[in-house]
Amino acid sequence: MKVLVTGASGFLGGHIVDACVREGYQVRALVRQGSDISRLRSSVPGLELVYGDLGDPESLGRAAEGVDVVHHSAARVVDFGTRAQFWDANVLGTERLLEAARRAGARRFVFISSPSALMRVGEGDRFDIDESTPYPDRYFNLYSETKAAAETLVLAADEPGFTTCALRPRGIWGPRDHSGFLPRMVAKMMAGKLPDLSGGKQVMVSLCHCDNAVAASLRAAEAPAERVGGRAYFITDREKTDLWAFLARLAALFGGRPPTRRVPPLLRDALVEAVEQLWRLPQLANRQSPPLSRYAVALLTRSSTYDTGAAERDFGYAPTTDQDHGLRQLAAWVESIGGPEAFVRAVR
Repeated sequence: MKVLVTGASGFLGGHIVDACVREGYQVRALVRQGSDISRLRSSVPGLELVYGDLGDPESLGRAAEGVDVVHHSAARVVDFGTRAQFWDANVLGTERLLEAARRAGARRFVFISSPSALMRVGEGDRFDIDESTPYPDRYFNLYSETKAAAETLVLAADEPGFTTCALRPRGIWGPRDHSGFLPRMVAKMMAGKLPDLSGGKQVMVSLCHCDNAVAASLRAAEAPAERVGGRAYFITDREKTDLWAFLARLAALFGGRPPTRRVPPLLRDALVEAVEQLWRLPQLANRQSPPLSRYAVALLTRSSTYDTGAAERDFGYAPTTDQDHGLRQLAAWVESIGGPEAFVRAVR
């Protein structure tokens, strides 16, 4: 089987590449000019690199030629930029890749989506959310909106001979992540700048170790078409995690200050509103991340757990890495690259 992986120079895409190589697949990676591909070149035997971009249909045609399965992991995930930038990268880019894959005769398209596509403004705690949850009428940010739009395109593209599905891993974490939520939180704690925003309540969340997201991606690629075609699935670790206790555990592991200084909810919400108003200015919103946002606060203060029963039923998903093992694995990798400072350098 020949597999194309987008986002291969990034965190999750790189792990999908590794897993596909271990399975004995022929693996092709779509990479942009200027991407750091040093690890792919030195550590992934037999990998074929194709230079291109989601904005360039011709390069996508070359990348998809002769491919059986596409794992589409690439996306614009930063929290700044214009609507046009997000729409082109996340929606039109996915549409172009879908068309290239279909024309090339690919039989399966696995899209890495996100539970953020389902987040509702003003919603409270939600436990064991399943796939019957509808898309919201109003989105937190451009990332959430464009992931939902791209997911809708992917699911609608399912047809006989071209099976499409979407996976929604929540809070992906693990080795080789230099810019995701976990290194950002660790960086803040190492600098002593992460207050407790929980309002004194326990915040229970689902997270997803990269090994578990990868296992789901490979299983979804091989599942019977009639089971997975046109469907989206939540993917998480087995554990339900007490978020602020987990952050304190990370602080102890990497030498940071745990988030014990509580910010009253009224003050927290007033600060968020002030930042949101300021970041309406294009010169800020289009160029740099806000120090605080409604989206970030929602992720840190709302209990959100997800039911993975559909993935278990339809393609046999089962987490392969538990949280304790994942933390030991993460700590070993952090030590191997030079310690916590190297881990968080990209987000400092």
